[in-house]
Amino acid sequence: MSNASPIVASVDIGTTKVCAIIARRNEHGKVEVLGVGRADSLGVMRGVISNIDKTVRAIQKAVHEAAKKAGVDIMNVYVGIAGQHVKGEQHKGYLMRSQDDDEISNADIQRLVGDMHKLALPPGDKIVHVLPQEFIVDNEVGIKDPVGMSGVRLEANFHIISGQISAIKNISRCVEKGGLKVAEMILEPIASAAAVLSKEELEAGVALVDIGGGTTDVAIFQEGIIRHTAVIPLGGNIVTEDIREGCMVMRDQAEKLKVKFGCAIATEAQDNAIVSIPGLRGRPAKEISLKNLAHIIQARMEEILEQVYYEIRRSGYENKLIAGIVITGGGGRLRHLQYLAEYVTGLDARIGYPNEHLATNRSNEFKDPMYATGIGLIMKALENPIPAVQMAPIVEEELEPELETVAKAEEKQTPGSWLDNLLKKGREWFEGDVKDFN
Repeated sequence: MSNASPIVASVDIGTTKVCAIIARRNEHGKVEVLGVGRADSLGVMRGVISNIDKTVRAIQKAVHEAAKKAGVDIMNVYVGIAGQHVKGEQHKGYLMRSQDDDEISNADIQRLVGDMHKLALPPGDKIVHVLPQEFIVDNEVGIKDPVGMSGVRLEANFHIISGQISAIKNISRCVEKGGLKVAEMILEPIASAAAVLSKEELEAGVALVDIGGGTTDVAIFQEGIIRHTAVIPLGGNIVTEDIREGCMVMRDQAEKLKVKFGCAIATEAQDNAIVSIPGLRGRPAKEISLKNLAHIIQARMEEILEQVYYEIRRSGYENKLIAGIVITGGGGRLRHLQYLAEYVTGLDARIGYPNEHLATNRSNEFKDPMYATGIGLIMKALENPIPAVQMAPIVEEELEPELETVAKAEEKQTPGSWLDNLLKKGREWFEGDVKDFN
């Protein structure tokens, strides 16, 4: 394992779950998952933290479980950011270079990116990502990588992703209270895209739809460049609430009905199929028609997909998405959802699974779209890794015996020095009194 990369860790703080994953890249270039932990997320609403203490406990539980399985203590984690407060906007920047300057360098591009970080934003907002799209060198358009070219005027189109400072700080606070450090915050649909999209899809044009518990994230890519991002404030939890009200059952029963028997197209549900739900305290069991259940699910999923289609049209790339739509996230587990997406949008659709980049020994375990963000955060982390395991604690442990020896030596010296000082002060006081008496 000498060619293995550093160990990295990710924490996906979702509306329904907190998932921690510890992994590294093996000698074959595949992601090797060392440990995974999950905990119910009770302190997050629509992707935004609403209760610090509950979120901290969920993070600690998930991270402890993953660290125990991996056999390592982790310090730095890559964290996903999502929520309705996240916004994506287009901006243009330019840089005038001297005629005598050499070819365009990475430093020039970094200066452009740095200028974008100085943009005036609405009060309370902060830039999360500055993503270069296309460059223009002396009016020559459509350049993806200008490094090495000669030119005086360097322009660039940027996709700027921003979020509320308070929401970003709350994520950092929860992670730090859990005894960890935030290595980097990454927009969740960008992470999910890394896990489930192929290079061919990114180049051809594709819309990633990440259906989480509280929100649905949309990210549109074309020619390998992110073109549009949006957050829809509806997710899997609203479907569960519809089932709870429509079928008059408890919330946990509604969630189980959705996961085990849910179907996104009502015509595909069996006409006479019935599920029996235990009644409350002495009451008779409740019978639920699977056809009725599918009608409830389809109505809400159509609403979500119509909003997704609106974002695709608003981006201007509706007719350029050769690869269509890729659906992922926990909401992507609904049966026949890709067919409903094709019916609503008219675009090809498939379900995105994050296991194709994993080492074969664990790939089947993660053949579930709900792990897309967690695995994607790991893949983004491995591009420029900040190791999750730090050597500092080990060094401190090695120094502890020496520190103990010093402390004991000081303890032995302390009583003597204290007594000497007391006797000296006593002599001074006594001699002063005698002088005064005389």
